[in-house]
Amino acid sequence: MSLESNYQPNIPAPISEAKLAETFNSVMARVYLWMTLGLIVTTAVSFYVVTNEAILNFVFGSIWVLLGLFVAQIALVIALVRALNKLSTGAALGMFFLYAALNGVTLSAILLAYDLGTVTMAFGVTAVVFVLLSVVGLTTKQDLTKWGPILFFGLIGLILGTLVNMFLRSSTLDLIITYLGILIFLGLIVYDTKFIKQMTYQAANQNGGDLQAVVGRISVLGALKLYLDFINLFLYILRLLGRRR
Repeated sequence: MSLESNYQPNIPAPISEAKLAETFNSVMARVYLWMTLGLIVTTAVSFYVVTNEAILNFVFGSIWVLLGLFVAQIALVIALVRALNKLSTGAALGMFFLYAALNGVTLSAILLAYDLGTVTMAFGVTAVVFVLLSVVGLTTKQDLTKWGPILFFGLIGLILGTLVNMFLRSSTLDLIITYLGILIFLGLIVYDTKFIKQMTYQAANQNGGDLQAVVGRISVLGALKLYLDFINLFLYILRLLGRRR
C-alpha cells in the first residue's frame, strides 16, 4: 500500500542548506522512532490477542468483526493522510498508534498460522533488508520520480492477482504474487525514503518560519509510509519462508 500526501505548507520562506539538512535529520530521526514504536505496538497487541482466549474468539469468531477491523484500518489511514495538514502532531501520532494497534489485532492471525521460529526469521530478514534499502533511499542521487507510477500499477496488479487467486487457489499464481509483492515493497522502501527527503526539503523551503510543523507532520506521514512498507514486506517474506517450510 502506497500513500500520497496532500500536505502543502503555504508560507514561503527560503532557508539555508545547513538548516535544510538539520531539518531533514530531525524528520528522519522521528520517522524511524515513530515507525519502530508502531511496530512494537503492533507486536505487543498481536501477542496479547493470541494469549487472551476471549479476545481471540471475539475477533476470529465472526467474519463481520474481521471485516469491520479491516474497514476501520483503511478508514483510519485515509483520514490521517487527508487531515494531516489540520491535525496537531500529537493527534496525528495518536491516530498512527491506534492504526498500529488495530493492525496488531488482525495480524495476530499470523501467530496462529506460522510457528514462532518462522515469524522471527521473517521479521529479522525484513529488518535487515529494510535498513539496507532505506540507506539506499537516503543516499541515492537518482531521480526516482518514474518509480511512482510503476510501483502504483504494480500494487494494483498485486491486489487484483490476490483477489483472483482467492477463487482459483493456484499455488503457482500464489508464488508469483509472493515474489511480486516482495519486489514491489523492496522498491517502495527505497522510493518512499527518497520521497520523504524530497517532501521535507520542499516543505521546509516553503514553510521556513515554522520548521517544527514540518518536522512534526512529515515525520508522522513518513513513519506511516515506511511502517506499511515494512509490514507488507514482512508478510510476503513470511509467506515465502512458510511455503518453503
